[in-house]
Amino acid sequence: MKSLLIFGASRGTGEQVVKHARKQGYRCVAVVRQQAHYDALLELGVEPILGDANDIDIIEKACLLAGKDCTIVSTLGGNQANYQPQMHIINQAEKHQINHMVLITSLGCGDSWSTLSERAKAAFGYAVREKTLAEAWLQTSLLDYCILRPGGLTNGEATHNARCDTNTEVHGYIRRHDLALVILDKIQQPQLGNNIYSVIDPDLVVERS
Repeated sequence: MKSLLIFGASRGTGEQVVKHARKQGYRCVAVVRQQAHYDALLELGVEPILGDANDIDIIEKACLLAGKDCTIVSTLGGNQANYQPQMHIINQAEKHQINHMVLITSLGCGDSWSTLSERAKAAFGYAVREKTLAEAWLQTSLLDYCILRPGGLTNGEATHNARCDTNTEVHGYIRRHDLALVILDKIQQPQLGNNIYSVIDPDLVVERS
């Protein structure tokens, strides 16, 4: 049984990854900060660890529990979208000989910074720059990685119409369910291949009031 070590599993895309992964028979280990999320994941058959992704000891505990043959999935967002916890995760993965990691960042990171509007840079440019640092740390690590840069994330049922692009400027949205399915599709490949993809649903339109 393939094992996943998931950071950011308590909500959003990470939560959807857990649900889909369990349905597909994956063993899942996850780090969560709140007891309620711990209990909810336990009911799904996940092996949760209560703690913070900024805590190196907690990350090390998670790596040891998941085992060196696992694949790490990090969807950390919100106030945990910063560079430091991602750096700790990558460092501990190297230390414990975990070779594979999927990192979720966002459109605008890295060499796609210039595609952001000035309004977008002003609104969430700081978070994008932090995520860019995390990408750079992973790219210069020993890990076999895949970086996914989704467009705007929305809720709703999967459309199964997600598109992964490389070296192409894209704009748009994607549902969290679909992004989770893309993540699991990438994990099923023999090698992640050190690839970076922009991920959107080209037909998804979000109405703004």
